[in-house]
Amino acid sequence: MNPVNVPDAAPPKSSMMGVKQPQLNALQRGPRKQPVQDPLVHHGRHFGHVIHSFCSVLTLLTNGLAMMCELEDRNLEMFSDYERKEYSVFYVIAITELIQRGANGARADDTKGMKCTIIDWITPKGQTLNPHIPCNAKSARGFNHEHTSTLLCPAGYDWSNAEIKEKLCNGQLRVARDQWPIFLYANYAYDAEDPWNSLLCYGILISAYKYIFTSPSSIDLEEPKATCSCNARNHGMHSVTKASIAYVATQARFALTSAQVFSHTDLLTDSEQFYNSILELLDDPDE
Repeated sequence: MNPVNVPDAAPPKSSMMGVKQPQLNALQRGPRKQPVQDPLVHHGRHFGHVIHSFCSVLTLLTNGLAMMCELEDRNLEMFSDYERKEYSVFYVIAITELIQRGANGARADDTKGMKCTIIDWITPKGQTLNPHIPCNAKSARGFNHEHTSTLLCPAGYDWSNAEIKEKLCNGQLRVARDQWPIFLYANYAYDAEDPWNSLLCYGILISAYKYIFTSPSSIDLEEPKATCSCNARNHGMHSVTKASIAYVATQARFALTSAQVFSHTDLLTDSEQFYNSILELLDDPDE
């Protein structure tokens, strides 16, 4: 059994006599308490960024524990079935809730932050969007605005075609999860002969990646230096991961749409399926 640390005993009353305690002022706030975040929640935020954004951590760890049991039968035979089950339940519940909270919290923070900043990224320098897109509103985005419509138009579609434009804007033409928006390509140009050409390495995506993993102030720098508080450095991240690319693309796409709530059950944006489609392509050894 580990020793228990016993706090120092309180000083005797006699030593406290004659000492006037400071009086609290009801009209002034006391010293600000520094927020303390559980380490698992902290790592859960990074998990959602670079490992997998939409997975159920509970199911993930439950299945992982089951595999561990299969691989380590010899050691586990020392315990009864009840003990193994009890340990598994404790382990999964204690950890997954915190990691899931971190992943969900990071996603919500990124969605909120990018909602406003992406307007700056898509506005040509020295110009303004017409009509203006409010930073705090989503209803004027998506296929409700000419500029965001151009960026969200599926690669391979001709936005200058009046019929296609009308059907996309009125919803007659639904965009499938594997129909990627043209903003994912450099200079918004899609090469049907070589779909990989200039994919996932340009403009909005680079700005969004810097915003999330280095710092918002690094977006305008060609070679940003990570600050001591940036996500990448805090989590020992030294290279780009496939999941982080898919995550950033999904966040940028959602920020351009008119959808109000980022949800994996939202059929309008189908963000989870879009995320998975990018991940599947990047994981495909034949591509």
